[in-house]
Amino acid sequence: MSWYLREAAKYYADIEEQAKQYQLTLTKPPGSLGQLEQVATRLAGCQGDINPKLENIYISIFAGDHGVANQGVSAFPQAVTTEMVKNFAQGGAAISVLARQLNAKFEVVNLGTVFEVERHTQIIDARIAPGTQDFSQVPAMSKEQLDEALAEGFAAANRAKDTACELFIGGEMGIANTTSASALASACLNIPAADLVGPGTGLSADKLPMKAKVIEQAIALHNAKTPLEQLQCLGGFEIAGLVGAYIGCAQLGVPVLVDGFISSAAALMARAINPSIEPWLFYSHQSHEPGHQTILTALNAEPLLNIGMRLGEGSGAAVVTSLMQSAVALHNEMATFSQAGVSESGA
Repeated sequence: MSWYLREAAKYYADIEEQAKQYQLTLTKPPGSLGQLEQVATRLAGCQGDINPKLENIYISIFAGDHGVANQGVSAFPQAVTTEMVKNFAQGGAAISVLARQLNAKFEVVNLGTVFEVERHTQIIDARIAPGTQDFSQVPAMSKEQLDEALAEGFAAANRAKDTACELFIGGEMGIANTTSASALASACLNIPAADLVGPGTGLSADKLPMKAKVIEQAIALHNAKTPLEQLQCLGGFEIAGLVGAYIGCAQLGVPVLVDGFISSAAALMARAINPSIEPWLFYSHQSHEPGHQTILTALNAEPLLNIGMRLGEGSGAAVVTSLMQSAVALHNEMATFSQAGVSESGA
């Protein structure tokens, strides 16, 4: 059996239920903290502890270029992927700032930029090829390349586990990767690409029908049926890396906080490959990218925020982490009715 098909780690549903019952004893009306209550009780289920912790955060940014960029589906040149990888490592990107704020472990995994990246202590050089192939013409990657990208994601999950982290955030960078993410979701959910495509890095509205047409033609060309075939034919190295990381984290017992549109497309594929990982996935925010809500609905996901973000990089997830930390603090530190001498509801 391939490693990515192995069952996820045990989720302690009994501990989650105990945490829910404990929530009812805290000095507040039941359910008054909304999703913050669910965050705390689900983390309790993940950790097998009625009093979960959320202090050590691990952030991996996966980068890779896409051959389909040749079709004019992005407003930016592919050189931007390499330039942003450098920016991540040098601390100047949004996710770099947020990682510092969270005191998180931070790394950038280069799975396949077109241009070579200079060595840096925070960059892991795992370059599979100088970008994927143009999936409008041929499969994006070979089976061997897909396996390598998935394995690099699992390696990131292992590094996260080794730090005893309590939450993993996967980010991505790759010019044209909204096209790849839209194609994957379209193929996986069997819905028209036009229902999913958006501006990505700023593609003008008049070019969106062209973007959708490129995707529809590619899906018809490859006729990929399984999620692994779809990932191979339509995916990107960085998206496959995220898929491997999400599956690996769930197998290793590390909760995952999913970012926006592209990360959610990766979560969609990861769950399609290995449904047992579902309890380990938390969803941070609803992206402003049009197709994101469609994917979230398919995942039956309830994101914690909707503030119009669509940057990617893991930035939305990093912002939401502080909300999750607040949820844990409230759960662990609020007084119970008996401790505070407050009368409980008689209803």
